[in-house]
Amino acid sequence: MNIPQLEIQTTRGILGLQITKPTQEIEQPRAILSQQQPAAILEMSTTKSKLSIDTTENRADLDLKSVFKRTEEYAQLGKQGVLEGIARRAQEGQQLVQIENGGNPIVDIAKHTATPPPASLGIRFVGDRTKLQMSFQPGSLDIQVTPQKPVNDVTIQRPIHHYTQGKVTGNMEQWPSIQIDVKG
Repeated sequence: MNIPQLEIQTTRGILGLQITKPTQEIEQPRAILSQQQPAAILEMSTTKSKLSIDTTENRADLDLKSVFKRTEEYAQLGKQGVLEGIARRAQEGQQLVQIENGGNPIVDIAKHTATPPPASLGIRFVGDRTKLQMSFQPGSLDIQVTPQKPVNDVTIQRPIHHYTQGKVTGNMEQWPSIQIDVKG
């Protein structure tokens, strides 16, 4: 006895997916920054210092005298020279008046006049610093500074955002099927 047989063949379905990935781009532009620093206001005022040095006495010691001082000294020297000359001539006159006392007063006067005593070397130390008169008034310096605040101007930029959505599409690469055969 023959029993019919069913033969079933199935093919499964294959689903193919096409995936497009999403893309995202984010860009952050730099902020626009403008900075300024105004210069500080600087005010300065000064008072000059004053130095006074009186070197009259020191200059006189170095024989660097003013015209008035030199004229005064020459007048004094002239007066003294005249008095010494009068005294010498009076003494010589006295010697000549007393010629009868002996001796040779004319020869003595000639010797004394012809050979004066040797002059002194004239070495002296000059420039005594204690004679220097000095006065000093200090000056002053006044500085006023007024700082200025910085100026900051900031413009914020929004981020640039590009987004492309992803996509999934499905297609049937193989359709499912069933085949039934009866054998028998």
